[in-house]
Amino acid sequence: MAKRKIVKIDEEKCTGCGLCIPNCAEGALQIVNGKARLVKDIYCDGLGACLGHCLEGAISIEEKDAKSFDEEATKRHLEDIKKKEEKRLPCGCPGTAVKTLKPRVVKGEGPMVKTESELANWPIQLKLVPVDAPYLKNADLLIAADCVAFSYPGFHQDLLKGKPLIIGCPKLDEGDMYIEKLAEIFKVNNLKSVTVAHMEVPCCFGLNHIVGEAVKLSCKKILVKEITVGIQGDIK
Repeated sequence: MAKRKIVKIDEEKCTGCGLCIPNCAEGALQIVNGKARLVKDIYCDGLGACLGHCLEGAISIEEKDAKSFDEEATKRHLEDIKKKEEKRLPCGCPGTAVKTLKPRVVKGEGPMVKTESELANWPIQLKLVPVDAPYLKNADLLIAADCVAFSYPGFHQDLLKGKPLIIGCPKLDEGDMYIEKLAEIFKVNNLKSVTVAHMEVPCCFGLNHIVGEAVKLSCKKILVKEITVGIQGDIK
């Protein structure tokens, strides 16, 4: 061990938003128990590429005794991450079959009002959506954080109507995987626009960053709209 520069994370400030994860090219950072953590000293080169992406200022560079950066070990680590992500891809389960759905009325009982479902596609989870799904062609796409539909009572009529849907959680899921997957979707589909709907909590704003980075990576010009939903179900 020798004294060198290395990433330091202030857990009191860290919200676990995950914005730092895709910006660490060495895969040295992970979200563990809701906080960003340095996986191993040997994976951190100490250059601090992740610093400017932390909204809370929870990441800094300190000089301390640490194991030297190991480039070969880091390469193997990145390969392991890639293999794990590949294993998480759809595996032919019937429940992930691509479907275009027709609008339908859900009949309520008693005092419940009849409501029309606007969900027009399946699957909806980003990890399961095929890059070339037919419902993405020439579409106005809605990308929503998982909690939005549960929090906003007018989700189907106000946000979803006329749009295919993709959902994901910027805090609990892998941000770099989301960026790469969305970039491919943007590349192969002539999208008219993308609407990003997220909650007002800090970690959920990470969805904006993910979509923004995916647009850059795709080299496409796409109109991106943002909608922020309050935890009490209002539009901010």
